[in-house]
Amino acid sequence: MAYSLCGKIALLTGGAQRIGREIALALADAGCGVIVHYHHSADEAETLCAEIRSRDVAAWSIVADFANPDEYETLFERALALGGPIEILLNNASMFPKDTLDSMSFAHWQLNLQVNAWVPFLLGRELHHRVGHGKIINLLDANLKGYDWKHVSYMLSKQSLELLTRMMAIHFAPLVSVNAVAPGLILPPPGGSIDYLERMKDTVPLKAHGDPRGIAEAILFLLQSEYITGETIYVDGGRHLQEYISGSHSH
Repeated sequence: MAYSLCGKIALLTGGAQRIGREIALALADAGCGVIVHYHHSADEAETLCAEIRSRDVAAWSIVADFANPDEYETLFERALALGGPIEILLNNASMFPKDTLDSMSFAHWQLNLQVNAWVPFLLGRELHHRVGHGKIINLLDANLKGYDWKHVSYMLSKQSLELLTRMMAIHFAPLVSVNAVAPGLILPPPGGSIDYLERMKDTVPLKAHGDPRGIAEAILFLLQSEYITGETIYVDGGRHLQEYISGSHSH
């Protein structure tokens, strides 16, 4: 039997905008209550929660700065106080700063690792310890199969989260499954336009860019499965298969 999302409660980090917003609405459509974490996007989070509640599904917003241990170390406990037992954790929030091998500093690398890998692991461990059963989905990046020379600290942190996904899947079994989704050419960078996607789509074997709904559908598939753990689904039109030999991610 498929795992039913109806009546469950999910904690979704970085849920107020972009891909996170689409995930939240897909969960709501499946009858799953959502605790929408945000950092700066308070208005967007409240608007999203109101839209979810209009579908007769519970929703709450919760704030935490993942650069501040005082805030992220209490996030899961505060979320439990809001929504009760949390069976689903979706680690979507991340930072995506530019740096290169020449410009990267240890402090910058460390911050990326904290926000993009340590906090998702910590929240997953909290679910395992405090609830003891459920589903965890980590959002990775299709570039894991190649290199991104312009976002080196970010890529190193996502590589760490990919490894942690597999380790958590083993250690948290049998009552907690841990999987990942790796988006590819889905949205332009923050502040960018659709022109970016149009320029880049020829680097993808399917010669097209995706959309956030495809990410949400992959997440729903993994959440509803009773027999998948430690897996990563690439939603990237096959781009990861090329290992970027086209030069689009060259120096």
